[in-house]
Formats: sequence, C-alpha cells, structure tokens
Amino acid sequence: MSIYNLLITTLQTNNIKFKICEHKAEGRCEDISKIRGNKLCQAMKALVIMAKPNKKDRKYYLAVLPGDQFLDMNAIKKYIGIKDLMLAPKDRAKTLTECEMGAVPPFSFNENLQLIVDPSVKLNKEVVFNAGVLDHSIFMNIDDYIKIANPTFVKITKDANHDNNII
Repeated sequence: MSIYNLLITTLQTNNIKFKICEHKAEGRCEDISKIRGNKLCQAMKALVIMAKPNKKDRKYYLAVLPGDQFLDMNAIKKYIGIKDLMLAPKDRAKTLTECEMGAVPPFSFNENLQLIVDPSVKLNKEVVFNAGVLDHSIFMNIDDYIKIANPTFVKITKDANHDNNII
C-alpha cells in the first residue's frame, strides 16, 4: 500500500476529519503554501535526519516543524545525545519514508524512523502537509494530528539568524 493510501486509511479508520487538496506537483514548502493558499506557518515540513552514534550504526529521525521555521541541528544533537548528525542521504530517506523528497508527510510508518515534532506546530488550529505524493495535500486539525501521530515534542527550531540551521 502506498504511503498516500496508508495515510488516508489511517485517518478514515480513526474517524478523523480532513480535507484533501489536489494541486500541481510541488515539494518546496513556500511554493506549495502559495499554491494551496495556506499560511506558511500552517505547513508542516518533514525532514529525515541521520545520526551516527558510532562508525557503523545509524539512527534515523523524522523531524517535523512549521514551514516558516528552520531546523536547529544543535537542538536535535542535544536531545538525542549524538554529535554526528546530518540530513539523511536522499536514497535512504526515500527508503525509510517510501516517498519522494518534498512529499513526506509528518507521520512515521517505519519503526526505524522516530518522529520528533517541534511544539510550535501546536500554535495553529489547522495544519497542512503533503500526503506522501507531491500533488496531494491534507488539511486537518492539529489536535487530530497529535492524536494519530503520537509524536514526541522537542524544541527543534531556531531563528533564521543563527548558524547550524537547515531549510
């Protein structure tokens, strides 16, 4: 089952109200927010992070933050206690998420991909995100997202003026 279908099935099975928005294929947060007509802060972007606790092992995290924020790698390093941290290679991220980059929803359907979400996503009553494909997005209530995704909340954003920010 595709991630899109798995996501829709999960939401429907849990009686979650949501709206599907079809649009031209786009994965960049700022561009797709303009197309969908949502505020950038409502958009949830998801980035796959790779941590190297030692030379041979790898741990993966799905970091989710509002579209108007920047990822603070130092905050993630502090949270997980691993200093060697980077964006996962695209091929590995695609394998873990089963999605094209830019289409990754803020849900983890892979036991090897731990979901961590910045608490600032809770500032919006309604959030929106790409639904596992580049040409469909989902609008839903943030409380329903939290209920279904069951994320770990960690402050992982920083102002745009700081070093060590990503996207």
